[in-house]
Amino acid sequence: MKVVILAGGRGTRISEESDYMPKPMIEIDDKPIIWHIMKEYSHYGFNEFVICCGYKQYMIKEWFNDYFLHNCDVTFEFKGGKRKVIVNEANIEPWSVTCVDTGLDTMTGGRLKRVQKYIGNETFMLTYGDGVCDVDIAKLVEFHKSHGKKATITAVTQKQDKGVLDINYLGAVRSFREKQSNAEVSINAGYMVLEPAIFDYLKDDTTILEREPLETLAKEGELMSYRHKGFWQCMDSLHEKRILEELIAQNAAPWKVW
Repeated sequence: MKVVILAGGRGTRISEESDYMPKPMIEIDDKPIIWHIMKEYSHYGFNEFVICCGYKQYMIKEWFNDYFLHNCDVTFEFKGGKRKVIVNEANIEPWSVTCVDTGLDTMTGGRLKRVQKYIGNETFMLTYGDGVCDVDIAKLVEFHKSHGKKATITAVTQKQDKGVLDINYLGAVRSFREKQSNAEVSINAGYMVLEPAIFDYLKDDTTILEREPLETLAKEGELMSYRHKGFWQCMDSLHEKRILEELIAQNAAPWKVW
């Protein structure tokens, strides 16, 4: 099952760093936050990734292009006017990473629509490239398969300015809307599982996934929530970045399940 990561936004709320790089490339413990996200999925056996790039997309491509070299023991030989590179030992994940330029100002639904050809007609996962979580992804996928609906969203309860989920006792999402207050509510934490039918709800580059597509799925009874009571933290600001860095410094980062 492929994992799609939304990594194309400008990250204006953390502009102190995103002015120089895409937000998913901002480092936590000397590795980009997108790497931490991918390591979690890989821990559960999901190693095929499609990254929806946009803002400064070349930096994401260049990082993955150099990743193999930077994580291997290599010998460089310069003899007879030629260069030879010998890989002695590779300490690297078994990943397949497809980086797609989905446009500079494309909305989230539009970015997903643009990578449809790389996903095909199969169930896939989707998350944001700026948040980490200790959700059991194997159980998340199992839950999605059990209810037979078109979409599953991981829901957490926090005071955050994210998409609000109105969930009934069966776990069905009755509505999906933007939060208007600072009340403690169930919010969309990403870590979604989607059927290929989702592409029928995506029109063009202006489509915002969290608006009409998910709202329509909720009205149709096709959107379910996987309730996660553990750790989740996005990185929308320098303050939130420091929270993640402090957890790592204390050797208490819940998302590092690998």
